[in-house]
Amino acid sequence: MTKMNNTLVDVVIVGGGAAGLNAAQMLGRSRRSVLVVDGGEPRNAPADAVHGFLSRDGISPAELYRIGRAEAESYGGRFLNGQVVGVTGSKGRFSVALEDGSMVRGRRLLIATGLVDELPDIPGLRERWGKDVLHCPYCHGWEVRDQAIGILATGPLAAHQALLFRQWSANVTLFLNDALQPTDVELHQLAARGITVVDGRVDSLRVERDRLTGVALIGGSVVAADAVVTAPRFMARTAAFAELGLKAVQHPTGMGEHLDTDDDGATGVPGVWAAGNVTDLRAQVLSSAAAGEWAGVGINSDLMAEELAEAVAAHKGSLTA
Repeated sequence: MTKMNNTLVDVVIVGGGAAGLNAAQMLGRSRRSVLVVDGGEPRNAPADAVHGFLSRDGISPAELYRIGRAEAESYGGRFLNGQVVGVTGSKGRFSVALEDGSMVRGRRLLIATGLVDELPDIPGLRERWGKDVLHCPYCHGWEVRDQAIGILATGPLAAHQALLFRQWSANVTLFLNDALQPTDVELHQLAARGITVVDGRVDSLRVERDRLTGVALIGGSVVAADAVVTAPRFMARTAAFAELGLKAVQHPTGMGEHLDTDDDGATGVPGVWAAGNVTDLRAQVLSSAAAGEWAGVGINSDLMAEELAEAVAAHKGSLTA
């Protein structure tokens, strides 16, 4: 673990997931001094493997981050384990406060803190999250193919979610859970695809020998299920940046809250960028990594423009001295 003093680094990156690590690598390759502060709580920690990542399919999240950290370190990147509790300052000199009372400083700031999945309050669901309680067919659909899949409705997109998972299994059940009333069109679509629709509120999940076996409804009936799919509310981790004037806003899709940025990852606060799930709620690991790379390019370009302006001013001054 890196020990820091009052040294001002070029970039402080908050978050050591895919976005933060790829940004650290790109900035290190650009010969920038980089410090990554990471709390060690990656969103995908419960998952067994990462999928949809070219050349890394099936790798565990922990192993992916270990490799990424080593790559960033090979270009001079430094890492500090800790929770960021607040950030003050402005472009050129940000002060990042950690939970243990220490402080680090950077000329630029990249927020790569990811998001928190807010799940329905149903007994047994949180404990199975990332194992056999899922939300993304492209991340986990292959692993539950041809199994009994239950779709737990949390809002109006549940019918679409059921139709989507039908691509992976012919045994799909949609639990309305008092959260969805399908339209006539949706009911015809569900019936045409052989998807069972179950009315009533879900009470809990049934688990035997650490394996999901069914969905229990209020009233006592149980429907067999090998996997359950639900749509969490995605909430960006942004509390530590409130003093900078940064606040999460509603995502256009209604999926949750995110930090708004431009196409290059720059926020509305000069000198502050954001990348990964904290700004793109739908980003998977590969696209988060790509966003981190592009944010790194943007930060380096901004620093270069500042340094160039200073050099030109100094040069003009020397000519008139």
